[in-house]
Amino acid sequence: MLETIAKFGRHDAAFKQTAIDIVANTYAKSPNRGGTNWKNGYYDDMGWWAMGWIASYDLTGDAKYLNTAKDIFEEMTGGWTTPCGGGIWWDKAKTSIAAISNELFLSVAAHLANRVPAAEKKEYLNWALAEWHWFWKSGVINGESVINDGIDKTTCKNDGKTVFTYNQGVILAGLSEIARATGDGGFIVHAYSIANGAIKKLSVNGILTEPADHLDIQGAQFKGVFVRGLATLNANEPQKAFADYLKKNADSAWSKDRGADGVIGPRWQGGPNDANTASHASGIDVLVAAAQAS
Repeated sequence: MLETIAKFGRHDAAFKQTAIDIVANTYAKSPNRGGTNWKNGYYDDMGWWAMGWIASYDLTGDAKYLNTAKDIFEEMTGGWTTPCGGGIWWDKAKTSIAAISNELFLSVAAHLANRVPAAEKKEYLNWALAEWHWFWKSGVINGESVINDGIDKTTCKNDGKTVFTYNQGVILAGLSEIARATGDGGFIVHAYSIANGAIKKLSVNGILTEPADHLDIQGAQFKGVFVRGLATLNANEPQKAFADYLKKNADSAWSKDRGADGVIGPRWQGGPNDANTASHASGIDVLVAAAQAS
């Protein structure tokens, strides 16, 4: 959600100041402030926090947020101990190797590479490139150019589990940042392939659809992650097809999945009225993404 706030804030001074106040207040009142405790036993949780603080830095320019993200990333590097030739674990207990933790590791590293002083850039870029090399070779991207849920820690092969929308979105932003850091358009080509594969695999009549019958408050966030990633990719290398897709989804969410109270639900083509905070946040994400693509 902080990424969405940061994008809004770039275009509206009043909103930006309100957003800065929210970010500063959150940071100041948290018992985890100071960049030493934004950590737990799960590397994906830490990655989300790091991305949030990077977005806060982009919005405010305050170095403490960037330093917090750097501190979290340093903790994440401790997960680079899988038996599969690279990659990080999903958790410190080493129970699984998830796509999302590795995508976030790549994205945080790449985002940091483009924001730290020049003397520090190489370290973060090397991590991002090492992660992508492993991710690409691991087989987690399947023959349909979409990403399954992870790697089997015993066989070190694609686990064949569900293709969720969020696993397709984080990598798009990460590859966009690597392309920006290196000037190598080949990373954008990879991102296009995944984006197009996801749109084909995870759309019903052109509307992004999560492959699950029931979307709990966690699952209801997933589509927002995808459209944020697609918007980042499109901002880097605009494609009419991506812009049209985002606009179509935004129009559908607004006209077919918005309740009488204005809250947007988890099925943008319309459906059971089980909206929640997370589904509304994802709805805001697609509206912002479409507006950016205009």
